[in-house]
Amino acid sequence: MSKYKRILLKLSGEALASSENTIDPVTLNKVVNIIKSVLNQNVEIAIVVGGGNIFRGAALAQVGMNRITGDHMGMLATVMNALAIADACQKNEVDTLVMSGFPIGGGVCDSINHVRAKQALNKGKVVIFCAGTGSPCFTTDTGAALRAIEIDADAVFKATKVDGVYTSDPVKNPDAKRYDSLSFDEAIERNLKIMDVSAFALCREHDLEICVFSMLKNTNTLSDILKGKPLGTIVRK
Repeated sequence: MSKYKRILLKLSGEALASSENTIDPVTLNKVVNIIKSVLNQNVEIAIVVGGGNIFRGAALAQVGMNRITGDHMGMLATVMNALAIADACQKNEVDTLVMSGFPIGGGVCDSINHVRAKQALNKGKVVIFCAGTGSPCFTTDTGAALRAIEIDADAVFKATKVDGVYTSDPVKNPDAKRYDSLSFDEAIERNLKIMDVSAFALCREHDLEICVFSMLKNTNTLSDILKGKPLGTIVRK
């Protein structure tokens, strides 16, 4: 039995893309199977998804786009990704509730309401949060920390391309060493760019641990971590 009752999974937008598709159907099915494996362990799961596969406002801000405009566009991209994940879940008989950080009319999705989100999780639904914090100048990492606190999650699981946190980029440096665990202070002081400082500060203040792991290379990894296997890197107080 898992030590976690409720988790929040932070999923990047880039993880949903392939060389052929901005949102890849095969990858979406992998994500659904991972979600099912979590639910099968009687663990409630909420998701925060990024939008970098569609639009990355911060990058265009560097070449002249207004930062606030770019961030608004990036938040809208996360809404599209959330709807895609929800659609794939529904096709596989997994009930979902999509909630946005800013109001969107027309029955597209609900606005953030932490009480309703927790009620939905209690009923076995997967809650997918989008539009980050609902405000520009904050990353979806900060949004993930905020939503995890709001729903009383036991931990934040951040899916990355590598199997944990390293002393330097393991893709560029084959001699990089993986950490089994880190404190928030160590992660900040060593400038390990796993999440931004705002996200770390929120998690540290609320004693909310972060697990950094690789999700899509081996789709059993998250399930194995929930079963107690020492995979990924844990960041805690």
